Amino acid sequence: MVTSSGAIGRIAVDAMGGDLGPTEVVAAVKLALHQYSALNPITLVGDEKVLKPLIANAGLNHNDRLSVFHTSEVITMEDKPLNALKKKKDSSMVRAVELVKSGEAGVVVSCGNTGALMAAGTLRLRTMEGIARPALAAVCPREGGYFILIDAGANPEAKPEHLVHNAVLGSHYCRVMLGVKNPRVGLMTIGTEEGKGNALVAETHDLLRRVEGIVNYAGPIEGFHVFAEHVDVVVCDGFVGNIMLKSWESLVKFFSNLLREELQSNPMRATGALMSRGAFNALKERINPERYGGAPLLGLNGHVLKAHGSSNRHAIKSAIHAASMILKADMNQRIIADIARANETLAQPSAV
Repeated sequence: MVTSSGAIGRIAVDAMGGDLGPTEVVAAVKLALHQYSALNPITLVGDEKVLKPLIANAGLNHNDRLSVFHTSEVITMEDKPLNALKKKKDSSMVRAVELVKSGEAGVVVSCGNTGALMAAGTLRLRTMEGIARPALAAVCPREGGYFILIDAGANPEAKPEHLVHNAVLGSHYCRVMLGVKNPRVGLMTIGTEEGKGNALVAETHDLLRRVEGIVNYAGPIEGFHVFAEHVDVVVCDGFVGNIMLKSWESLVKFFSNLLREELQSNPMRATGALMSRGAFNALKERINPERYGGAPLLGLNGHVLKAHGSSNRHAIKSAIHAASMILKADMNQRIIADIARANETLAQPSAV
């Protein structure tokens, strides 16, 4: 069970939901605890009969930095989200979210069923005052650094005010994860000329211009701006964002495999590749989707971080570290204040 020591700062890790199973999660916890000395304490949530032997085999001990919360059920990737929440109330995912709701943990990290996690987070924790829909925020590489993509898939049918909230949420997450003091926000569209884009983009553009004192709005952007050093936060609805994110991840794999094939095609190229190994390793690390490990579901009264279902120990370790950074930043209080300011501004009659 969870101890009271550092409860509000604990990281609750759903140990049972990922594709690679609890063995990989425990290995990730070991890496995180050893690599980050200031890491928040961790509670592994899942079947203790499975977890305790894995913890022992990993050479870890139950102490103030690591505890286990026993659950008897698992939500699988095949489960329908709402049915799973109703029928599997003692699942590792649901109990992990409830630890955040009760204050026994400060954040939950899960590699499990995305729909179920978003539903559990939204229904159990509820959205912050003034926010109607939560949004997923992903860190992606670009020229000269990284940017935040929001929404990466939580809300595919957004309204203009949802996208304004996404701009606020993404800006605060960018400050925490990327250290950008005044993030430049771009609105994703199909062209920057006047009149380009759909009604959602046009109305959101007008609203973002009205909250420029709260959000550093740089204007509309299109596809070729995304990976250039143009903006720090890319705002879109969840339908567009999810396609962008998965396309980027698949392109990383495609070009990595293609480059490997070409470099191994003859001895001369293989020799050149060996001499350039350092540069290739640096490039691989830079574009690796596992670098930040997961995407937080922002806008809730509590922190939820979603990692890929197929995450390995290194990706899960990165997600745990990101969760710790979110907790230390006390980001939600600042978000609540800016959302209130934005809503107050938008409620006033337009000057146009």
